[in-house]
Amino acid sequence: MSLIQAGNVRLNVVERGRGTPLLLVHGYPLDHSMWQGQIDGLADSSRVIAPDLRGFGTSDVTAGTVTMEQMADDLAALLDALKIKVPIVFCGLSMGGYVAWQFALRHRARVAKLILCDTRAVADSSEAAAGRRKTAEKVLAEGTSIAAESLVPKLFAPATYQEQPQIVEATKQVILRKKPEGIAAALQGMAERPDVTAQLSKIDVPALLICGEHDGISPPSEMRQIAEQMPRARFVQIAAAGHMSPLEQPEAVNAEIRTLAQ
Repeated sequence: MSLIQAGNVRLNVVERGRGTPLLLVHGYPLDHSMWQGQIDGLADSSRVIAPDLRGFGTSDVTAGTVTMEQMADDLAALLDALKIKVPIVFCGLSMGGYVAWQFALRHRARVAKLILCDTRAVADSSEAAAGRRKTAEKVLAEGTSIAAESLVPKLFAPATYQEQPQIVEATKQVILRKKPEGIAAALQGMAERPDVTAQLSKIDVPALLICGEHDGISPPSEMRQIAEQMPRARFVQIAAAGHMSPLEQPEAVNAEIRTLAQ
């Protein structure tokens, strides 16, 4: 791991392997560690790059609001800092998917292929946005346990809670280590994110949409519809997985990523 200056922010980054750059962008309120199965499993064929987004892990924290557009521009600056000039494979999960949409729209020439894991294209409803803002206030006032307690019960498939409790506990601990200001800023940014549904037909790179069978946050039916609106997209459902499909079923997800990335 190393801290790399990317524009006006220092991002913690894990790099491994050689080949086509594969940028792995984590979900809220996690960090690069959720991709360990992909870092270990795909570095033999790709240059795997797994950063902590602004406000997460050991990257710099910006208080207030950090938008998905800002995070996308941070990642473009990171590629500049790493001297990566070739188009990349961008893979984002959940909030990382929100960042992926913005990256694809704002930095189209840098994207060779796109992988969207367990994410959405629509903006928050007014009620959902208000809920994020309320949670942001509570996290700042009471700490990161608020985020962990509300989110962890929604992240995994039933089989994961029963058969892989160590993954559930490790994810909880990752959240608890986060800085409240970083979590709150991302919540505010997600509440403000634009609806990209009308832009889907313009995202014409080869794309893979991956969704856990039991994902209740971004359901398979919704992600399948997103894929149908994209010119070169393929949808894959991952059995025995919830919202954290790359973490729950890394071998199955890695096999699908290899199919697209190579």
